[in-house]
Amino acid sequence: MFCSKKKSLEVERIVKANDREYNEKYQYTDNRIHTCKYNILTFLPINLFEQFQRVANVYFLFLLILQLIPEISSLTWFTTIVPLVLVVTMTAVKDATDDYFRHKSDNQVNNRQSEVLIDSKLQNEKWMNVKVGDIIKLENNQFVAADLLLLSSSEPHGLCYIETAELDGETNLKVRHALSVTSELGADISRLAEFDGIVVCEAPNNKLDKFTGVLSWKGSKHSLNNEKIILRGCVLRNTSWCFGMVIFAGPDTKLMQNSGKTKFKRTSIDRLMNTLVLWIFGFLICLGIILAIGNSIWENQVGDQFRTFLFWNEGEKNSVFSGFLTFWSYIIILNTVVPISLYVSVEVIRLGHSYFINWDRKMYYSGKATPAQARTTTLNEELGQIEYVFSDKTGTLTENIMTFKKCSINGRIYGEVHDVLGQKTDMTKKKEAVGVSVNPQADRTFQFFDHHLMESIKMGDPKVHEFLRLLALCHTVMSEENSAGELIYQVQSPDEGALVTAAKNLGFIFKSRTPETITIEELGTLVTYQLLAFLDFNNFRKRMSVIVRNPEGQIKLYSKGADTILFERLHPSNEDLLTLTSDHLSEFAGEGLRTLAIAYRDLDDKYFKEWHKMLEDANAAVDERDERIAGLYEEIERDLMLLGATAVEDKLQEGVIETVTSLSLANIKIWVLTGDKQETAINIGYACNMLTDDMHDVFIIAGNTAVEVREELRKAKENLFGQNRSFSNGHVVFEKKQPLELDSVVEETVTGDYALIINGHSLTVYDQWFITLFNIVYTSLPVLAMGIFDQDVNDQNSMDCPQLYKPGQLNLLFNKHKFFICMAHGIYTSLVLFFIPYGAFYNVAGEDGQHIADYQSFAVTMATSLVIVVSVQIALDTSYWTIINHVFVWGSIATYFSILFTMHSNGLFGIFPRQFPFVGNARHSLTQKCIWLVILLTTVASVMPVVAFRFLKVDLFPTLSDQKRLSLHKVAHCVEFISSGCFLSLWVSFVSRSASGRRLKRRQDPCVGESLRPGDQAREDLDMLLLTKRAMESLSHLEKICELKIHPRHQGWKRHCIIALAGLKIYVRKPQTQ
Repeated sequence: MFCSKKKSLEVERIVKANDREYNEKYQYTDNRIHTCKYNILTFLPINLFEQFQRVANVYFLFLLILQLIPEISSLTWFTTIVPLVLVVTMTAVKDATDDYFRHKSDNQVNNRQSEVLIDSKLQNEKWMNVKVGDIIKLENNQFVAADLLLLSSSEPHGLCYIETAELDGETNLKVRHALSVTSELGADISRLAEFDGIVVCEAPNNKLDKFTGVLSWKGSKHSLNNEKIILRGCVLRNTSWCFGMVIFAGPDTKLMQNSGKTKFKRTSIDRLMNTLVLWIFGFLICLGIILAIGNSIWENQVGDQFRTFLFWNEGEKNSVFSGFLTFWSYIIILNTVVPISLYVSVEVIRLGHSYFINWDRKMYYSGKATPAQARTTTLNEELGQIEYVFSDKTGTLTENIMTFKKCSINGRIYGEVHDVLGQKTDMTKKKEAVGVSVNPQADRTFQFFDHHLMESIKMGDPKVHEFLRLLALCHTVMSEENSAGELIYQVQSPDEGALVTAAKNLGFIFKSRTPETITIEELGTLVTYQLLAFLDFNNFRKRMSVIVRNPEGQIKLYSKGADTILFERLHPSNEDLLTLTSDHLSEFAGEGLRTLAIAYRDLDDKYFKEWHKMLEDANAAVDERDERIAGLYEEIERDLMLLGATAVEDKLQEGVIETVTSLSLANIKIWVLTGDKQETAINIGYACNMLTDDMHDVFIIAGNTAVEVREELRKAKENLFGQNRSFSNGHVVFEKKQPLELDSVVEETVTGDYALIINGHSLTVYDQWFITLFNIVYTSLPVLAMGIFDQDVNDQNSMDCPQLYKPGQLNLLFNKHKFFICMAHGIYTSLVLFFIPYGAFYNVAGEDGQHIADYQSFAVTMATSLVIVVSVQIALDTSYWTIINHVFVWGSIATYFSILFTMHSNGLFGIFPRQFPFVGNARHSLTQKCIWLVILLTTVASVMPVVAFRFLKVDLFPTLSDQKRLSLHKVAHCVEFISSGCFLSLWVSFVSRSASGRRLKRRQDPCVGESLRPGDQAREDLDMLLLTKRAMESLSHLEKICELKIHPRHQGWKRHCIIALAGLKIYVRKPQTQ
């Protein structure tokens, strides 16, 4: 609480190096992190609070309180507390397990070791003990412990390389460089221990690409920006060592500021189940009110006559008060209508599905030995309900491997290859790439085949030279030499790597850089440029520039960036070249290439000095620093002279087209974010099948505000509706397994009890132990097995038919309509379970001549019928049987009988006579044939309507999965038909008929089932037609078989099918056989 209050008031941070006592007065947090939700003291209250946000749990707690009141309690308290405690305990165990792994991860991170400069010497210290202001030494491939101000490194000029994959997913190395005044400290421990600079900077925030601060040391102030900061979560790469000063630690680091607190998430199914439980509870209230009113009427008209026999005093219990008590009594009796165990079943099914995801070999990436990982066990079913996918383009759809393809220089395109007739032709590897033969440092993988560019370079074209010079100077690439003396480029962006590599292959080789200079080799001559200013790229500017002084003393600004941005800053004299270059850019974009515009400006020495002085003042400012710098950048990046444009290719990743097509067929809408030109975006959309020729219109939304975008969308909608009352044919271009099926848990929502009224008091038909164990023991495992293992079709068929995904999106498998159908089914089953045994036992004697309609015999018959009906229903609902399903379904029935006979045994009665008084009842009841006939009749009456309904539904209104299963069955029958020998007889029939034209000999066809008699012309023609029809059907099925991806052990049959298919096509389709 105090920590959060302090943070809210912190407007700036003041940190002094090597002075813990000074920094402690600000009460900065240490470097310990906490991502867990609970601790030992808070787990129970917080977890219970979260669990009792579920309506069912609150209801059962309320019910338990009611059962403790003797006047209204019709069931003992353990019938409620046992399932409630089980539900809460299992969920708590799962939540505790998840949080245990969070604690384990936290401890692992907090106990990592770092070298910290303490008392003028380096000491190993745990990460959690690192303090703000400490100086830390990092070594190559080591994680950064906290947000650090880079002081010095092993590389020249205080440079270091970092990998930021943990922060932004980027695997390209980024460069950070220390201030020149601190880079001189090097690795001198004594000088580092004496460093006492004070940093005044921004307060903790979550902006990864921004940092503002000032370092005060030795009477001078030095401005700090993001290039001087190394963030927690980064990894030091290609740098032997570096030293940094801790600015933000623990929860104040930018990484942790972005992580946020672990939230308690609810899925759409959870929310729907809460709503349905509320409806069930409302239904229960209404039912209780109706029964209470009935009780009051009965008590008033009939009950008064029995008060004398019950020794009640006059007025002791009136009819209204009796109805009031009866209402609560029925709420208790009918409590199983509210499916509390449903929540546990769903949680266990989610847990099982998460393990399936983790174990799925088809989601294992062997390239990096990385399996799929379900990081949460509570959101799995959302994977079956996805409607939108938001994706980046570069590195997600594409390989993020850039290749220099074309360029436009001074109005001329380079990169197109023409044949002898002057026509454009595809570039092939048969031609030698430019620069390979004449440049010993050329990259052998460089693929650029237009030799006209090299001719222009050799002829000394000044525009071409300036173009390539810009590519070699305007970038953030770092160079180093490997052991073989070859230049290796460390790039922050693959685009920059492609352009610098292209310049290198064309004779303008970037060699090295320092904070003050850039050295390149121009056609064999080393040239060093003085780096005067670097105007960095950001998402707002969409361009970058460098200002350099060449050996002749000229000051030049070189700039590259998005054409829409750079063209606005061109000198008016570029109008003609601008028109030509724009056409070239449109052509490049139409080919799906990424483009950049290239321009430069000559600067006056006096003007630059004045501008640079203002830039230094802006960098030293604390207030509005970024705005002032941006304004100065805008001022100098104007009146540019256009040189041309570049075009690089980023190929689509393998499988992208197929994946996008499958997602589109599954009715998943895909949004792709890209910074490319509009034409490039549209071209990429067509290339990866996001846009297709079947789409009648592609709408361009170019609004810059929410109002403009909304208006343009409205117009697009009107246009679409004017053409076709559907959005299926239009696309807009802007500048989680199936859900848990309701069938798998329906048995848990409809197992309400009937009650008998005896002298105004309610009594449950079912035994109290049966009520307690029904959802927990007798029916839980079959439901879980079905929910975890069931498949409507196998995984390969799901991939082959992406449309099977739609029911999950549309909530066709679990919705309110399905719920009411299941409720109706449950009510019907309840009526059958009660009235068939009731009618059968009415005034009936058993085989031994005794009356069998006693209370316990009736209860045993109903309970046994219910368990069997539920098990048969589960069996009918199961599409995919495993050994576990068999064990759970039939084992649950066996478990029921075992417990039933045990509860009615002499031994248990001897131990607990009051709890188990009905000795031998189960054995006596279930040894009579009439009881089993009643059970059989009840089961058939309960199940047959469901079977009939589903048969008619599949036949008249089949779903897509029904159609898929039916087609697979037909294919299986075709294989059986071929293997049975029937196909061979058919084959012989057609060969004989076609080859000789003679009458067929008498034979019996086991498939058609008719004898062929040579003398009966009419009969023979009819049989021929039957054979032809069967052959045509087989031909259709064989074509499906030959297209299937089947198991290797069935490849032999597939070869037979292909041969048979070829034969059928020859003979079945000949005119004489028709």
